[in-house]
Amino acid sequence: MSLLSAIHIANSALATSQIGLQVTSQNLANAATPGYTRQVALMQAVRGRTNDPFMIGSGVGINEVRRQIDTALQSRLWNAHSSEFGNAQQLNVFGQLEALLNEGTDFDLSSELSSFFNSWSEATTVLDSSATVTNQGRALSSYIQNIRSDLVDQREQLENQIDSQTTQANALFDEIAQINATISSSESGQGQAGALRDRRDQIVTELSQLMEITAVETNQGGFDIFVGSTPIVQGNLSRGVQIDRRTVGSTVSVTVNTADNNDTLAVTSGSIGGLLSSRDGAIDQTISKLDDIAANLIFEVNKIHSTGINEDWLTTSLGTLQVSAANQSLPLNDPANNNLADLPYAPSNGGFFVNIRNEDTGTSDQIWVPVDLDGIDTLGAASVADDTSAEDIRGAIDAIPGLTASFDSSGRLDINASTGFSFSFSEDSSGALATLGVNTYFEGTDATNIAVRDDLTVMMGRLAPDGSFSANGNALLLGDLGNQTVDALGGHSISQFWGIQTQDIAVQTSSARTQADSAFLVRQSLDGQRASVSGVSIDEESINLLTYQRQYQGAAQVITAAQEMFDTLLSIV
Repeated sequence: MSLLSAIHIANSALATSQIGLQVTSQNLANAATPGYTRQVALMQAVRGRTNDPFMIGSGVGINEVRRQIDTALQSRLWNAHSSEFGNAQQLNVFGQLEALLNEGTDFDLSSELSSFFNSWSEATTVLDSSATVTNQGRALSSYIQNIRSDLVDQREQLENQIDSQTTQANALFDEIAQINATISSSESGQGQAGALRDRRDQIVTELSQLMEITAVETNQGGFDIFVGSTPIVQGNLSRGVQIDRRTVGSTVSVTVNTADNNDTLAVTSGSIGGLLSSRDGAIDQTISKLDDIAANLIFEVNKIHSTGINEDWLTTSLGTLQVSAANQSLPLNDPANNNLADLPYAPSNGGFFVNIRNEDTGTSDQIWVPVDLDGIDTLGAASVADDTSAEDIRGAIDAIPGLTASFDSSGRLDINASTGFSFSFSEDSSGALATLGVNTYFEGTDATNIAVRDDLTVMMGRLAPDGSFSANGNALLLGDLGNQTVDALGGHSISQFWGIQTQDIAVQTSSARTQADSAFLVRQSLDGQRASVSGVSIDEESINLLTYQRQYQGAAQVITAAQEMFDTLLSIV
């Protein structure tokens, strides 16, 4: 070991200390930088020469400057971001939905339904109540239409957010691919490009907030990004993502697909996953339930109202359902009869009575009109071939003396009494009159178009089975309808069915809040764990600063001492 060797060793310490000071300085400068990962200078002793009998060594060197990161922990944190943002998005949608429905106040659908049925009950004891029940029906119809319109607006807002965030995700995938290429060319075995890797981690974090992803580091330092099991970014290439909308019947499905070949991606978490889940779940389900409420309200009210009368009976009645000429002769239950097959309700096997009264004599007759919709032909085989059509009903009514029945130019059933006659309907077990819109209260099919018909004549009374007239018989039945079970609503009444739906929303909102809070705490905990591993500690860096400073001073002192010894040796010589 010579003095030159000592100087060489000290010089390596000087160079190493300088690099260590640079790393420490970089860490301190970025102590508050979001997403910054602490860098560590990995030192190692340099082995001595083989001809050195003591193998003291040749000093110190920097093996690598590396980002201090736990990749497994970082992956868990990205998953936590996806879960947090997905649950938060669902909670936000449920909160908006609850505010829109406004249930539990005096200005909600439950209150409007109650007021509507109560108006019929009150009409049994109040004279001239036609205007009241008409106005209440219009108020209810308008309220239902407005709620549906608001729900559709909310869904459209979700659609816009899905489009916007998918576009954002696509840009992030492209940026990751570009950074992969830059990292690969920058590093080239020369160490890690810390700033580029930090930027890429931040982009992946942003991406994980939009959808759940998996990042797999390659040997070249790049990230392959997967959504589920589908690769989106590989090296410097991104397949991209896009929204795909497909209409099946009246339903529009929305999926996130790859841009290159339109493969469907399983996006169930992240903000986009939360939006898709809310759109297909809470919003669409509520719209569907509201349509069910409206459709059954229309049908059930119309079934009762169509068989109601007033003291002067009817002299004319025009249906509301438009049946095309091609469908008039098709059975009402024929799937090819699209005028009826597209309705949310349908007539059933049964029939109804037509009551014809001679105004001159005061006598009346009762004629049964059968409605065969059993789906079985005369031979007992399953077939609708000989089942009842709209034309069959028209013909049966037209054959009654004193009545004429025809289809007007738009396909509506038009019934008229001859001079000196009047008519009414009773005991319709088929619902055919309500389906065709004969003597009905509502028009429309669901929440999009429910309305009180413009030419409405309110029918408060009805005929009893013995033929006697009850002036408030129809009003009593309609007032009690809100409490009657409806098979099409799962055996619940109209009011109960909507109450169950709003309760389900409240339960789902509570569950979403719990999941969002839980996901937030998990992400917060993982953030803390990452900070303890990858975050910059001012205290620790200050200690490192002192260590490198002392190391530098010590190495400089060694060089000074060696120089003095060398000078002494030269002076002797």
